[in-house]
Parts: sequence; C-alpha cells; structure tokens
Amino acid sequence: MSSKGYKGMGMEGAVARWYAKTTYKDITEFRALAKRMAEGLAPGARVLEVAPGPGYFAIELAKLGNFSITGLDISETFVEIARKNAAEAGVTLDFRQGNASKMPFADGSFDLILCRAAFKNFSEPVEALREMRRVLRPGGRAVIIDLRRDTPKEEIDAYVDKMDRGRLNSAFIKFTFRVMLCKRACTRESMGRFVAESGFEKFEIAEAPLGFEVTLWKT
Repeated sequence: MSSKGYKGMGMEGAVARWYAKTTYKDITEFRALAKRMAEGLAPGARVLEVAPGPGYFAIELAKLGNFSITGLDISETFVEIARKNAAEAGVTLDFRQGNASKMPFADGSFDLILCRAAFKNFSEPVEALREMRRVLRPGGRAVIIDLRRDTPKEEIDAYVDKMDRGRLNSAFIKFTFRVMLCKRACTRESMGRFVAESGFEKFEIAEAPLGFEVTLWKT
C-alpha cells in the first residue's frame, strides 16, 4: 500500500481557529467553487466534503439547493467550528469527526465528493482514494483540488500577495507553503500513480492555481 512519511494530523485548538479566520477571507472563492460544483447536481443529491475544515464550501453549497451534505474531518476543533458556522448561516449540515482512510459510511452513499486543499496531508493517499470510490454511488464523481509539489516559488509568492493578508501573515503563509505544504504535496506523476492504484476507472488531471484539479468517476 502506498503511504507517505508525513503522518497527517488534524489542526486543533488555536491553530485551527487561526486557519478558520484566515481562510474566511477567501469566501468569494468558496462561493464560486460551490456554484461550479452545484451545476448538474439533482435536488436531493448526496454530497460529501472530505476535510471541510471550517465548512465554508459545504455551507455555500447548502445555500444553492436542496442537497444532503456531509463533512468528514479528522479535527475535532474543525468539526465544532463548522457546526457553529452552519448554525449561524441557517443551514442544516452533517459535520462529523473521522479519518479519510476509514470512512464511517456505507458503500454507494454519495453522488459527489469534494476534497479541497487537504489531500496532500493524508498519510495514506491510496487508501483515502479507495474509500472515496467505495462510498461513491456508481456514476458518481470525486473532485480533488490541491497544491502541486513543483509549483514555482514565484507563483506561490504572487498568489499569496494577491490574498492581501498583511505583511506578517503573508510572510508566514509563504514560509508555510515552501517549508511544509509543497513538500507534502503530490507531483502530477505521483497523483496519477495513486489514482491508478485506487481502482477508479476514469480520471482527469487538469491545471489549477498552484496545483491541479483531479476529477474521478466511478463507473
């Protein structure tokens, strides 16, 4: 079984709360992604977000239609934050704590799965992909959006500068990208190998800002 040296652990406590506050500034990006993912979803569609963090994407998706949305995160703090955010937004979602490599769901439970900015942190990427395939219904799809290991430093710096986080936060974010996140991320080639081992019958890898977007179908 393919695994990674980094043993992924969920953000907890003050770190999770800092992340939630920082990423809320990207709410327009979450809204745009929710709108794109909602296209083609039938009323009542079952959606799973793997590692939703503060829950911003799932909450924005819930505002767009009558979908049954679940979020699974390894961090207890994020589950608490996401539940609070959903309640304040007036939407009903099912956020629960759990591991992406051993999901607490029956086979064929979901029509769509999204995993954004988290796959690089999974210590058992192939097992996580196999679980995504298992809990998808036949004909369902999974979408993984994440950083690419070989993203040039100049692209990262330009992306962070556009975020307008302030001097100190921007410097810390750039440092985090270079020292931690890029080292955990997949290359296009390694991602392709992981998917090939997972059992997904069809997939596409497309370019995305700082990384790639992988779409996988269970046929």
